[in-house]
Amino acid sequence: MRKARLLGVGKSYYHVMSRVVDRRRVFGARENEVFRRILRNQEAFTGVRVVTYCLMSNHFHLLLEVPDRETLAPLDETELLALLPLLYDNETVDGVKQELARAHAAGNGAWVREILARYERRRGDLSLFLKELKLRVTLYMNKRLDREGTLWQGRFKSVLVEGGVQPLLTVAAYIDLNPVRAGIVQRPEDYRWSGYGEATGGGGREAARARAGLCRMLGESLQDGDFTEDWDRTAARYRMLLYDEGREVSGDPELGQTGRAGLAEAEVDAVLAKGGRLSVAEALRRRVRYFCDGAVLGSAEFVEAVFEREQRLRQRFGEKRKSGARRMRGADWGDLRVLRDLQKEVMGG
Repeated sequence: MRKARLLGVGKSYYHVMSRVVDRRRVFGARENEVFRRILRNQEAFTGVRVVTYCLMSNHFHLLLEVPDRETLAPLDETELLALLPLLYDNETVDGVKQELARAHAAGNGAWVREILARYERRRGDLSLFLKELKLRVTLYMNKRLDREGTLWQGRFKSVLVEGGVQPLLTVAAYIDLNPVRAGIVQRPEDYRWSGYGEATGGGGREAARARAGLCRMLGESLQDGDFTEDWDRTAARYRMLLYDEGREVSGDPELGQTGRAGLAEAEVDAVLAKGGRLSVAEALRRRVRYFCDGAVLGSAEFVEAVFEREQRLRQRFGEKRKSGARRMRGADWGDLRVLRDLQKEVMGG
């Protein structure tokens, strides 16, 4: 039996990932453009905000801000009719308009409220957001590839992330560095199908949306309202986290090996003096399973609070387990903790 997902209380952040069945590489530039449009339309319709994202050839990563549903303003008819075209064709939109008109003509307020509630219940819901996103992408890709059936390999993975400086910035950087780790680009801003690449790629509505997501993250994590619309400050801080030049490698012309500029030997010695532990910046260039399989990520206090709540309500982890927060291995992660202790292969290439 599938376990229920770990959910936050109030406004919450999640890193979600889903992979194409059989790891088939089906997403190119054209497909990613459609995927991104569907993603942004889902965002506008549901109120679930995209902090950052990365669309790869056979999987995607999203860092999502899911609002406290109690704080969402209720849909009215004007807003509903403005949002419907984002997800539905003209025939469906016209059908809703006609149904609302009949309800008003009959003087049936309950009918009007039922129509609004039909769409209201889908707002601010993580599972429905991902279900509809994956379904709409599947319908498009099946038509494009002349195929049938599921496109995705099982359920999406999700990790509940604490809304603080270190957890949010670390997970966001991990997502935006995916194409760098994969060797697709040398710099994260050169990959256009990611939040950071989109934010730095120029003007227009698309770049503004990407910048807004990153600004919201820093404004929330730093508890600094000025960050919410301050892209210059956000970009500078986020770029410092993303950039890591790596180890300097000496070339050997006789063997046909080329060199690579990077960290000086003195800096390498400093790392060795620490027992070879990776910095967060170095670790982010690798695949880190904690960000997909750690279940909950944040400070020890945050992870413990989620653990205690789940034990009290559901006894999810068994009577023998007395604490929730687990240290992350493979790098110097500072104060970050996870709920799920991964025993092997915590880091990859």
